[in-house]
Amino acid sequence: MPGTRTRDNVRPDVGRYVNDHLRDRYFAACDALYALGARAVAETDVETSFGTTHVYRYGPTDSADEPRIPVVLLHGAGSCSAMWYPNTPALSLERTVYAIDTPGDPGRSVQREAIHQPERAALWLDETLGELGLDRVHLVGSSYGGWLALNQAHHRPGRLASVTLLDPGGLEKVGLRFFVWIFISLFATFAPKALRPRLARWLEQPVLIVPELRTMIRAGVRAYRIRRPAPLPLTEEELSTVRTPLYLVLGKRSLLVHPRRQVERVPRLVPGAKAEIVSDTGHGPQIDHADEVNRRILDFMDSVG
Repeated sequence: MPGTRTRDNVRPDVGRYVNDHLRDRYFAACDALYALGARAVAETDVETSFGTTHVYRYGPTDSADEPRIPVVLLHGAGSCSAMWYPNTPALSLERTVYAIDTPGDPGRSVQREAIHQPERAALWLDETLGELGLDRVHLVGSSYGGWLALNQAHHRPGRLASVTLLDPGGLEKVGLRFFVWIFISLFATFAPKALRPRLARWLEQPVLIVPELRTMIRAGVRAYRIRRPAPLPLTEEELSTVRTPLYLVLGKRSLLVHPRRQVERVPRLVPGAKAEIVSDTGHGPQIDHADEVNRRILDFMDSVG
């Protein structure tokens, strides 16, 4: 269903690059970050009702692991699949891993229709998994990707073996404190190099001390215009419909959610859900404590199948 277009023929609800030059600079920054993680064994584009979705595939070194249920990664807002560089090496040693560039965020996907509405987001992801030939997956989402994963478990759980949520959206309304943290963190990327480690500790922001990550985030902000509202959280009634095995991992000092509240609330509403808090981190436990979180994710998936 086509949406309204502005006078210059640009959809107001579809993300876009400012120009080709900035897009190409962003892609170069992404490639430098991808180089820090596992090497993708394949890249593919799949067509959906909402646009072209770009997907990276990482494979286990032991072909005997191929029949195991694969892992699908959904990145956070304003980023792309390169953010999984601390996680792809460990995860892909044991299972096939697919990392999806979400349409509407900077990345190599091309959005043509809005997907921010919950039902449309779930249809887009279901179509993507279907085009990849994936009938059963372990879905892992961080931040906005966590909302996408939780939303999938509510609306279209048929392909899901499990869902892992890493400091996700979808549990609480996004508060002012989170947006202030994002703004200050972005401003801090312009600080002198000598100050960045101290600011990184204060803000719990790895963007400041990983040069490739810092470059990618800054390039993405310049190159891409996101055109969607912040997603609304699922209601308690909606959460209580989830029957997919669920694992919630929260940073102790998260500013997106209230960890103690959610570590009690989610298992109470979702039967059998597992919820844990990781100390000494905020919104990025899978980056700050990659080895620990990778092992927790793999152990949870092993317990499911």
